[in-house]
Amino acid sequence: MIKKLNIAVASGKGGTGKTLVSTNLAYIFESMKEKTTYLDCDVEAPDGHLFLKPEIYGDEEILVSTPAEVDEKCTLCGRCEEVCRSNAVIKMGEKILFFPELCNSCGACSLVCPTGAIVEKKRSVGKLKWGKSSQINCRWGLINTGEGAITVRVINKVKSVPREGVTLLDSPPGAACPTAEAIKDADITLLVTDPTPFGMHDFKLTVDLCSLMGIKPLVIANRLYPGAKELEEYCSKHNLKIIGRIPDEREIARIYSEGKLIASETEKYNKLFTDIAQNIIEEAPKVVRQMPQSFSVQELKGEKEKPVSHAVHSAPSARQILVISGKGGTGKTSIAAAFSFYSRGEAAIADCDVDAADLHFILKPDIKDSGYFIGGEKMEIETGKCTGCGRCEEICKFDAVSHESDGKYKINELACEGCGACLEVCPFQAISSKEVRSGIWFNSSTRFGPMAHAKLSPAGENSGKLVTLIKKKAGELAADDNALRIIYDGSPGIGCPVIASLTGVDYVLIVTEPTVAGIHDLERVLDLVKHFKLKAGVVVNKSDLNPTQISGIFKLTEKYGQDILGEIPYDRNITEAQIEGLTLPEYAPKSPAAKKMAELWDKIK
Repeated sequence: MIKKLNIAVASGKGGTGKTLVSTNLAYIFESMKEKTTYLDCDVEAPDGHLFLKPEIYGDEEILVSTPAEVDEKCTLCGRCEEVCRSNAVIKMGEKILFFPELCNSCGACSLVCPTGAIVEKKRSVGKLKWGKSSQINCRWGLINTGEGAITVRVINKVKSVPREGVTLLDSPPGAACPTAEAIKDADITLLVTDPTPFGMHDFKLTVDLCSLMGIKPLVIANRLYPGAKELEEYCSKHNLKIIGRIPDEREIARIYSEGKLIASETEKYNKLFTDIAQNIIEEAPKVVRQMPQSFSVQELKGEKEKPVSHAVHSAPSARQILVISGKGGTGKTSIAAAFSFYSRGEAAIADCDVDAADLHFILKPDIKDSGYFIGGEKMEIETGKCTGCGRCEEICKFDAVSHESDGKYKINELACEGCGACLEVCPFQAISSKEVRSGIWFNSSTRFGPMAHAKLSPAGENSGKLVTLIKKKAGELAADDNALRIIYDGSPGIGCPVIASLTGVDYVLIVTEPTVAGIHDLERVLDLVKHFKLKAGVVVNKSDLNPTQISGIFKLTEKYGQDILGEIPYDRNITEAQIEGLTLPEYAPKSPAAKKMAELWDKIK
């Protein structure tokens, strides 16, 4: 029996099979009579419960303390606005205004208020649920619509449970701070990827994140098709062990679309996942934390050092079309690329999926200009000045401060939210802040028009701000080029990058697929679009994968008063076009999917 083993399952992008792997492994470990817990840390789009189908035993609101108003003691000194690094507090004339959806509940404003005038109130930012599937303990979080600033806090709440036996942590996709939070204390990290160009690019970003954190991951190859060599070669070169190979078979996709566990449906897949579980058990004693490495400086070498502005900008005159999805892997980027082809010469293009940007693989941008993105600040303690009073640890709400063996304190840069609360309360001025270069932005030209895009560094912060910057750059490119439209490839989910992508757009295209998980996540993103009062249309990709699910998608879309724009059939040409670095209408213009994409563009245009 396994005494304690925490297994994080992560992926560079959504749709690679992360939840498929984590839920089926939970089923297998439970069938091996191991005490098993499944924690779904993908709080924007938690789907594991749709497959494990637990009996729900309880739920609770996740509450945080947020400044709500000031009382009569307020002198309008403005200190609260000065210290707020989230732009959630503004002094406007004779009023102090609070914006709770921007607040990360660090408490800095209350700490510095000289008169104690700030009144904090508890507010709900999400829901925690728990239950049992056979003998599997299940626990998952669901962040409220519009609460992108608080994702890490909700993940922490999901993880705050005693653990014994085998614990599976289903992590958020990508390589940004929510993923880092989910995997930081795991004994083993499994990276799930597919061998497509998109999958490989995003897989490498997550490998960089793991290296930054001192983690040597194990790899599971999903949807492995004949002739796919790059993944095997990369893992061999970097000494990464592939412990499972899941074939690219339509039968797996069909079972998954129905919300079933493939390990419980066929003997073949049961054996496949049993072998993976045995490999994990064998590898567990060999896994040792490495010394963390820094990738941020290496990635930015040779780029131009330019300050970037996050100031609010006026909306461009060009019409703005945003393509998003409730979950990754639905075909969002392939459709955005096709739109770029159909609108060539008339549109500027922007990749707002900065956590895992892939559009450049198809559009092959020629970079004309670039610069650093300053995502925020991090705090650091000067050991020589620290007296070990512990005040910083007392007030830190992100568990970023640790007590070292020498009696001094240290700030974990990966956990630090950069709120500055510790800086404000340190009685010996031992804490200082430093700007963090969280990524690079690019202005480029492509065969279809100008393009703005970016690369977020591993564990990068403030991806929502980077999206805002990319949209500003795209607006400038559109104005310079007299473009009629801007086509945005947005992020999946409902978090900060998606919220930033939605701001100011004219039309939203939501891409979904006919699976149980696809419908669940579609409802989440439809709710977000409704929250911002935007007009949207829905297209069903891989529509013939499970036609019985189509009616549920139509009913849900009509419930939210949005448009049904059509269906795109499953087409192997889409993956082949990716491999060739082409849009589908370039690679196979007469293919069934290309014809449907052309019809879709005509409707949107």
